[in-house]
Amino acid sequence: MRTNNGRWKTWLYAGTSRVSRTTRPDCHTLFVGCLFGGDSVAGDNVTSGDNQQETALSRFELDPHWVVGFVDGEGCFSVSIHRNPLVRLTRGWQIHPVFQVSQHVRHRAVLEDLRTFFGCGRVRGKGPTSSVAIFAVDSMPALERVIVPFFEHHPLVVKREDFLRFADIVRSMRRKEHLEPTGFERVVRLAYGMNAAGKQRARSLEEVLAGSSETARQAPLPIHGGG
Repeated sequence: MRTNNGRWKTWLYAGTSRVSRTTRPDCHTLFVGCLFGGDSVAGDNVTSGDNQQETALSRFELDPHWVVGFVDGEGCFSVSIHRNPLVRLTRGWQIHPVFQVSQHVRHRAVLEDLRTFFGCGRVRGKGPTSSVAIFAVDSMPALERVIVPFFEHHPLVVKREDFLRFADIVRSMRRKEHLEPTGFERVVRLAYGMNAAGKQRARSLEEVLAGSSETARQAPLPIHGGG
């Protein structure tokens, strides 16, 4: 929302608090506007009064810096690898990159605002008995054209290394490099280097890579990007 002195008022949300911040329009605001073809706001009719705070939480103009900090704390870049016999070109293994942010269902509104901010993805419950809601983006075009460029322009801190591997995997898959043995192994090794070096995975790296050539096994893993 633009104020009389030419500045922009940004309403931010963290936990159960609503914070008003005033900033000048900068390259971050312009980037988001150009990227998504319009304003990145859900509205600016914020009501006053403590008893009305919760009713106003669905209307925010998110600041890119706040989004980066929120994702650094609550987000995750992951690449699942699971069996799918219909995927023959990768020997029955399906590779599935996902960007997601989780919150308690009480704060689902902020996830809806992230969906509006990025202009892609969906918000859903984690499960029928879970109290967690998730904003997730797994569309490859959206990951390549929206999510990856945004975090390259607005670098993460805590999740920087995972993001760099994630971005490399997304672009490699968009170029269909994972459909060749060498590219498949490279992508899998990158994925297993993410999120605490793959310690939570049900299948070992060796099981997924069984049958790969020794030449592919020794392929280097350069990581591009960063800020």
